[in-house]
Amino acid sequence: MSICSMRDLLRKADTEGYAVGAFNAANMECVRGIIRAAEARRAPIILQIAEGRLAHSPLALIGPMMIAAAREASVPIAVHLDHGRTMDCLRQALDLGFTSVMWDASDRPIDENAVSTARVVALAGRYGAAVEAEVGRVGRGEDGSESAAEIGTLDDCLKMDATGIDALAIGIGNAHGLYAQLPELRYDVLEEVHGALRAFPVLHGGSGLSDEQFRRCSALGMRKINIATDIFRAAAGACQGSDLFRNIEAAAEAVSQVVSRYILLFGSAGKA
Repeated sequence: MSICSMRDLLRKADTEGYAVGAFNAANMECVRGIIRAAEARRAPIILQIAEGRLAHSPLALIGPMMIAAAREASVPIAVHLDHGRTMDCLRQALDLGFTSVMWDASDRPIDENAVSTARVVALAGRYGAAVEAEVGRVGRGEDGSESAAEIGTLDDCLKMDATGIDALAIGIGNAHGLYAQLPELRYDVLEEVHGALRAFPVLHGGSGLSDEQFRRCSALGMRKINIATDIFRAAAGACQGSDLFRNIEAAAEAVSQVVSRYILLFGSAGKA
């Protein structure tokens, strides 16, 4: 069984100096393509889905698929709930066997964010699961809804770190979805928090960033990097004509190629 804790994956990545790719799935084709790439590159990965996408891919259906795929894989895979917004959804994911959850209260005042996150840490601890939180705010919601980006501060990062989380998404000028132009990332924020936190920093909104931006973020301690939009676009773009089964395979292969490229870029190939 290769399903594992996100906590263990990030610790190893930190020791060896690479980033673990966290790849969002929307359906079976995405799941198959992501794992196909991870096995081909012998890379540990995080397989995840965001709560905002569950209207299209109900957790009761896709969750067990993700768990089963991770268990059958030949490489270590953590199964993660991305951008959890309700306690009911977090509990459902944990009951299904997800090995980590993200609690996103970044739209609330920092003290409220920290208090609610501490509750999630206590809940996840009963399952042995890891927890990710967010500070500052990543621009645009994972579901495409509009929201302004906010830059995280060291004081706020330390306050969130004290809740006992394992990973912390930090707003540094990044955003979900497509970028109209290459963003100016606040590396000074990463330099300030680098080595100051127990939790591992996380980069959201990876699709559309440059190779150099990824390398610099990883060098400054980002150990989990999220990719969603590029995966969804690859899967949709590979479908042509009315042959359903040909489209299933084409979508999975297109996803695999995208994920394979990111695995190489993040330095996680051969780390399984």
